[in-house]
Parts: sequence; C-alpha cells; structure tokens
Amino acid sequence: MTDPLSDVLSLLKPETCIAGGFDFGGKWALQFEKHAGLKYFALVSGSAWIAVDSGQAPVRLEAGDCVLLPNGRRFLIAQDLAAVPVSITTLPEEDWNGGIATVNGGGETTMLGGHFGFAGEHINILLGSMPAIIRLRDEDDKEGLRWALERMRQELFGDQPGARLVIQHLAHLMLVQALRLYLAHGMGNGAGWLFALSDERIAAAISAIHTSPGSRWTLPALAQKAGMSRSRFALRFKSISGASPIEYLTRWRMMLACDRLTRGTESVSRIALSLGYESEAAFSTAFRRLIGCSPRRYALKKKSLAEITD
Repeated sequence: MTDPLSDVLSLLKPETCIAGGFDFGGKWALQFEKHAGLKYFALVSGSAWIAVDSGQAPVRLEAGDCVLLPNGRRFLIAQDLAAVPVSITTLPEEDWNGGIATVNGGGETTMLGGHFGFAGEHINILLGSMPAIIRLRDEDDKEGLRWALERMRQELFGDQPGARLVIQHLAHLMLVQALRLYLAHGMGNGAGWLFALSDERIAAAISAIHTSPGSRWTLPALAQKAGMSRSRFALRFKSISGASPIEYLTRWRMMLACDRLTRGTESVSRIALSLGYESEAAFSTAFRRLIGCSPRRYALKKKSLAEITD
C-alpha cells in the first residue's frame, strides 16, 4: 500500500541539525532568529508562551503540548512575554550539558526540541502554507509522540553510549508523529499537500499518483479514484492542495526525477519513459519549466556539488 507521507519525507531527506532541550527556572525569555527548515518543541513539564513574528497571536503551551514552526520566522519562547529576551546564541557554553541548557537554575519547566533541515528539494510541497505556529496535543497519544518525548528526555539526561544516534532517530520519529497528529485533526485552514492528505477522497487520488506516477493520468481518471465528479474534484483538489491535480502530478514526477538524476545511475531517456513521458524532449521541456534547467544540466550540477563536498 502506498504511503504518500513516507514517499515525500524520503525524497526531502530530513536531517536532524539539532536535537536537545532546556531546563528553565525563574523568569526567562529566549529569542530565536530566522531559520531554514522546520523546528519543533515539546513541553515535558511546566508552561511557556511562544510568539512568532507573523502577526499570529502568541500561543500558550502546557505540559504535553508539541509545537511545529514551519515558516522560518524569528520567534520567542518565554515564561513571561514581558521579560527582556536573551538570544539563544548568547547562552554561556557552560550552561549546556549533554544537549540540555540550564537557564536560571532550572527545575521548573522542561522543554525538548529539534531543528530539521531538508537535503531534498521542493520543501514547499510538504509545508505548503502552514500556519506560523501549529500547536499539537492528543490526550490518547500514549504510544506515539509522548513515548518518543519520554525516551528523548531519558537519552538527553542519561549520557548513555550511542545516545547521539538514538536521539537522531527519536527526533525523526517525533517529526512523523507530529505530522500524523496534524493530519488526524485536520488542523489549519491553509493550502498545501498535507492539508490534501487529511481529505479522504483527495488523498485517494494522491495515493494513486504515488503508486503509479508513470501512468497516463487524466483529470477524469483521478476524479474517479476520488469518487467525485471531474469539476468538483478539480475545485476541491486545488482549494486544499494549492495546485491542480495535473500540476501536482507533474511536480511529483519532477521530484522523483530530481532524486534519480542525483543518483546518476539512469539515463534521462529511461527516467522520462518511466515517468509517463512519450519522449525525452517532452520530459526535458516539463523539467526545464518547473526546475529551471535541463535534466542533464541538473545532473551535472548535482555531481559537481557532490565532488566538492566529498
């Protein structure tokens, strides 16, 4: 069975840049600067406010809450929003111990978090137009996010052999669990691929595309997969995904093509035919329109970058 969430995450290649936490005490406020990728935080104990430079109202977090910050804006986490903020970059090195920073003696509020960069391209297909702050909570999530949180807390405070690798895997698990919660509760009113997956009928069409990206999909065929009329399907798909069904199909094919071109083990013509294009020329035209260069030039650029970093 096709799993579109796993498909996209695999191509975007999430990389754990940072995974750690904070042990707060007293009155505090931490300022974080703009960032690429996606940040998440989870409150293990205590309470805190989080405010993002976006116009969205500050959000109050309680123990058990998880928050996603997908848009890269500056943000503030604070016990008191009126407190004078301290930049995260100015915390003294001696305050950090095994990935945990102690602020004002600690002992009152514990927060875990991480930052994911994405090595793959087209990150917008995952994040779309998510809100600047996404607060997640599920009282029944005993085997998912809460379990991962508790395990990460134990690893960060336990100083066990192999902890760094375990923490990275747990961070990936927390990311997937947070996205699952987001999907399960249909949170937010933006447009993007994740919103589309929360709609059962539209998700059926997306799963069909992912199962067989090389099929000669038409709007009527995809509408049939969704069990909807062609016109209603087209309007619904675009309103919640931000793209038409055929635009999504083309974008997904190009994501697959980029990944395969980066590997350098297949010819352009073979990739083109496997993704449903009648000729290499037709594929190259579509690729250039979306990616901005020819498939061969893209492959050469990726090869040159790989040689530089080796």
